[in-house]
Amino acid sequence: MSLLPEDIEQYVAAHTTAAPDFLDELERETKLKVLMPQMISGSIQGSTLAMFVHMMQPKSILEVGTFTGYSAIWMAQALADNGVITTVDINEELEDMVRNYIAKSQQAHKIRYVIGNALDVIPTLESTFDLVFLDADKVNYQAYYDMVFPKVRKGGFIIADNVLWGGKVAKEEKLKPNGEAIRRFNEYVHNDPRVENVLLPVRDGLMIARKL
Repeated sequence: MSLLPEDIEQYVAAHTTAAPDFLDELERETKLKVLMPQMISGSIQGSTLAMFVHMMQPKSILEVGTFTGYSAIWMAQALADNGVITTVDINEELEDMVRNYIAKSQQAHKIRYVIGNALDVIPTLESTFDLVFLDADKVNYQAYYDMVFPKVRKGGFIIADNVLWGGKVAKEEKLKPNGEAIRRFNEYVHNDPRVENVLLPVRDGLMIARKL
């Protein structure tokens, strides 16, 4: 999933550090075996998230929406050895696959994988987070944002995925519930006086908000 022309996408991929072999394997297995495989972040976005982690040097990350573990592993690889990423997902059917690839990544000591509804799990988390990555059901993006906000340290970051929704959010047309939720979320973050934000057209769009 990308808004870039295919030749530009290929050029970008050719000039970006490649994913480790086991992450390429995870991407292939996701596309072969999992419903809606386009939900996986992909190597360009994965390496972008990892680069953010290298630059931010967070100690504690929260990911809302694990899917098959691809983005969590990318971020964990860039995380310091004493850092922790808590990743939450409601789909227990993918647990074996996720845990298998977490083990292959040798990042298990950095990854806390929680199965459950994020709306129930987030209030139980006592950590303060340096970085939050939202990539779960879109209709609840604003709810997740509001729930995690008090748990993000001042100067910390919230990054939300799929905020361009295939480019549809920029069109003057009524969207289906997920698209309308993304459109409302973008407006909400952009008008939130508690943050400064930038929307990056990486893959399907990343909204980056820094807590003031």
